[in-house]
Amino acid sequence: MNIPAQTQTDKLPPLRILVVDDNRTNLQILQVFLKKLGHSTITAEDGAQAVAQCAEHQPDLILLDIMMPVMDGFEAARQIRGQASERWIPIIFLSAMDRSENLVAGIEAGGDDFMSKPIDFVLIEAKMRSMQRMMHLQRKGIESLKRIEAISDSTLDAIITIDTGAKIVSCNRSTERIFGWEIGEMVGRNVNMLMPEPYHGEHDGYVRSYVQGGPPQIIGFGREVTGLRKNGTTFPMELGLTEARFEKERLFVGVIHDITERRQNEKKLRENAESLQHYYEETEAESRLARALIDQQLLRPGLKDPQLHYWLTPAENFSGDVVAAARSKDGRLFAMLADATGHGLTAAISTLPALTLFYSIVSSGAPTLPTLVGEINRLLKESMPPGRFVAATLVCADGPNRKCEVWVGGTPECLLLDGHGEVGERFPSQHMALGILDTDEELVKTVDFTCEPNSQLLIYSDGLVEAENREKKLFDAGALLAAVRNVPPYLRHGAIRSALDRHLAGLPAHDDISLLLIDCPEKRG
Repeated sequence: MNIPAQTQTDKLPPLRILVVDDNRTNLQILQVFLKKLGHSTITAEDGAQAVAQCAEHQPDLILLDIMMPVMDGFEAARQIRGQASERWIPIIFLSAMDRSENLVAGIEAGGDDFMSKPIDFVLIEAKMRSMQRMMHLQRKGIESLKRIEAISDSTLDAIITIDTGAKIVSCNRSTERIFGWEIGEMVGRNVNMLMPEPYHGEHDGYVRSYVQGGPPQIIGFGREVTGLRKNGTTFPMELGLTEARFEKERLFVGVIHDITERRQNEKKLRENAESLQHYYEETEAESRLARALIDQQLLRPGLKDPQLHYWLTPAENFSGDVVAAARSKDGRLFAMLADATGHGLTAAISTLPALTLFYSIVSSGAPTLPTLVGEINRLLKESMPPGRFVAATLVCADGPNRKCEVWVGGTPECLLLDGHGEVGERFPSQHMALGILDTDEELVKTVDFTCEPNSQLLIYSDGLVEAENREKKLFDAGALLAAVRNVPPYLRHGAIRSALDRHLAGLPAHDDISLLLIDCPEKRG
């Protein structure tokens, strides 16, 4: 792993970073990388620990995984945002999930940014440098604000004193700044000079009525009104008015706060919300188009072959698992179950080259399984970015002769079941996943076996045997085999689905799940 080194010219102070991930390997990698950049780290392995560590250590930045035990990243972010803090602590979610719903949920939970897994270390270094600059500016801003508050206290608001005739008696320097008039130009004049119509013409009547014993209009209340600047422009402001009585004098003190910036910010927030909604709608439209294109590649006629039984359950809108099947011109059945790195659209796209090439080669003539494996591996090795690969099981079945061969790379072991659902042969993974190594004779080696009548080949992705129920128990290989034991071949597909549904009891699967059953035909008479 090549970790970019921090340059010698950096002058920004290091960050104290809380790293949260239930995968200890990921934690260790991020710790080493961040330390190399000059930062210190605090770690947590679940959301609850993250909330506690944040409250205790008050980090400058949080790198937060989403899928974790005990408490997920979204809930942890919400609880962290609920903690009292005078500082803004950025939260960057780390996730392999690409759905737009996850992006919206992260923002609503209090997140500030997303980074996809696997981690791009060049990108994370750039983000750390950006966060250093932002935190440096935040610290300087806090220090400056404290100095200003210590010096000026409440003088940032305009403070105007008027008498019972509505004449300005005094005002502070902030009044000059807000209204544009100099103090000497305001003192002694009617306060309605600072008001547009209709307030300008009505104000004296309100004052006379109150002074003569009438009901108060805004005394003791704060409300939003409109102010008039010297240059003739109007602006929104908040006005709070109190009365001060002396032995021979009554004065009214108005405190005015210019809320122009707040109104601009509210407008900006509305515009941002509209933009986010527009982005969401566009993303949904693009997602539907992508789904149609991927389904067109995935749902081929070969999957309707009577020897096949399959199903796919995506963890998100798009599945990183795919199944494919087609017969060559000489009648042999070729099948593939593939599992791409990650989840969602990114993983689904990764499988498309393999699908396209699979169908192209099988339909072109009478290929061999090693040739098919080698060509798919070569294509993925050339086209996939680093860190992306496709685990797969490929099968070639010559039904009439009951001769089969299988290649397994990175997926769980392939099982040959007899007529009673017992394991007759096991074909464990003997190769790396496709797209990692160069194609050679060793990589494309297959295993030959004989498919007896009434037997059945069972192929599945790791998402099936790693499906976790509410008690954190896995639907492991033992549960899978129990589901098919003493079950006829034509009923095993449904039996496995039913067993998994009972296991999950309504919970969604956290990984894509795929299953492929291939019947061995009866011997020809």
